[in-house]
Amino acid sequence: MHMTSIGIRVLVIFCIFVGLSGCNQEQRSAESRYSLLQTTNPDPAIMESQDLKKSNIGAKVKEEVLSLEEVYDVAIVKGKQDILVAYKVKHLQRFRMKKIEGRITKLLEKNHPKENFTVSSDYKIFLEAVELKEYMDEPDYSEAKAEKKLQHIIKLKNELT
Repeated sequence: MHMTSIGIRVLVIFCIFVGLSGCNQEQRSAESRYSLLQTTNPDPAIMESQDLKKSNIGAKVKEEVLSLEEVYDVAIVKGKQDILVAYKVKHLQRFRMKKIEGRITKLLEKNHPKENFTVSSDYKIFLEAVELKEYMDEPDYSEAKAEKKLQHIIKLKNELT
């Protein structure tokens, strides 16, 4: 019986080690690495000319989504024609995910009728959005690459539904 207890402890420690080391060897910044564990509230990423950045639509969308009581974190990426809104809800609200997503979509379409929104509460989509924002902050990451990655994330979101 004593040996089984030690074996279980070793197995648990091994699982924790493997889980923390992860499968992906790609270097990530602290923001994307911990974005699923804590609130990150990254600044909106916008890949358009300076004139369109001045409209501050990313900040407006972020503020509107965070105004909902159930939402505690949001990542926004604005592309040439699409806006990706990935958000996290409070734990006790998880059973109402579809309803919350519908409310957010309706709110955004009402306040910004000319924009094309993709809204997701999926953690993988959230992580991808945070990583894309980090890539876009790098000076050598092209707008074309960013747009291609954004379209890939939107396609992934549509496949998940």
